[in-house]
Amino acid sequence: MPKKGNRKRLKFRAEDVCSESVTVADYANADPAVVKSGRVKKAVANAIEKEVKLLCGLEASQGPVQEVLSSLSGGGRESSDDFDSEEGDGEAKGTRKKKNKRRKENSEVTDGREYPIDIWLVLAAYIRPEDVCKFALICKNAWAVTCTAAFWTRLYKRHYSLDVELPARLQPEAIEKMQCLRARVIRSLFLLYEPFSLRVSKCPALPESTPTTLLNSKCLLFWVNKITGSRPDPLWEFNFKFVKQPDKGKNGCDRGLQLPKQYKDVHTNPDSDCYLLRVTTLNFIFTSVVMGMTLTLFTINVSTDMRHHRVRLEFQDSPVIRGKKLRRDQGIQVVLDPVHSVLLMDWWHPQYPTSLRT
Repeated sequence: MPKKGNRKRLKFRAEDVCSESVTVADYANADPAVVKSGRVKKAVANAIEKEVKLLCGLEASQGPVQEVLSSLSGGGRESSDDFDSEEGDGEAKGTRKKKNKRRKENSEVTDGREYPIDIWLVLAAYIRPEDVCKFALICKNAWAVTCTAAFWTRLYKRHYSLDVELPARLQPEAIEKMQCLRARVIRSLFLLYEPFSLRVSKCPALPESTPTTLLNSKCLLFWVNKITGSRPDPLWEFNFKFVKQPDKGKNGCDRGLQLPKQYKDVHTNPDSDCYLLRVTTLNFIFTSVVMGMTLTLFTINVSTDMRHHRVRLEFQDSPVIRGKKLRRDQGIQVVLDPVHSVLLMDWWHPQYPTSLRT
């Protein structure tokens, strides 16, 4: 006798499609054989057709709805016995069909239209400084335009003003040089372009939260300046210049597009991965030599007198491996207290000290 178990349940359930349009009366006198076969009942099909027409705004005489419903009904007319015998193969074939269908759809998608680089060079003349990154991400030709010396020279000339006092290294005569052109233009924009200059001027004396940018950075330079001004007592500036450790890919190579060879001088910037941490204190504090060491901890807390802030820096001889526990007994601590202000500067900041080359 044939086995009655392992019968395929209803492949298409009407209540999943439009539960509000189906009543109990549709199932009261239903034939079990018909239900198990997976066929869609006429009442359910009519309810689906009516709901689809209401959603799509179609007329009753239009044919696409009928075709969809007929194909839907026809797809469920397979017998459950055949499905049980080929259940394992059917799932694998269905998966392969879906993958092939996706590949076919992807192959039918056109690659789009590629415009010559001259058009992108013309459009670049209307790009705002804050939109340069977005413009470069449009396509490879747009990115190539942002690598040219003409792009950065025009950007500088569009925003240059005689009313703004610029240092000698950012004057128009210096912009004519190809070496470090991009870095010079960006530094100039933080003095010439109002949205950028406001971003710098609104920087608070103390950050709202402790910056995490400097973690695992190497200290290149350290120096102290004495500031005498209107205050009766002088202030002391402790300057730490850090460089970020290079981020390598899985294969050990740098990630990203390779710059055109003819424009490598334009993008040269010795300080591209550097930061300057300037901590201004009320008193002079003796500190250990930390040049060449890696910063592993940076905190800004309230001083014990509850009137000022306190900065604590911890340095290690080598970078901390991710997931490895930090051994604090092997490092050097630098505690600055009381602190007047803390300023973390990127290489483009107007107060960032630069060499004659940049």
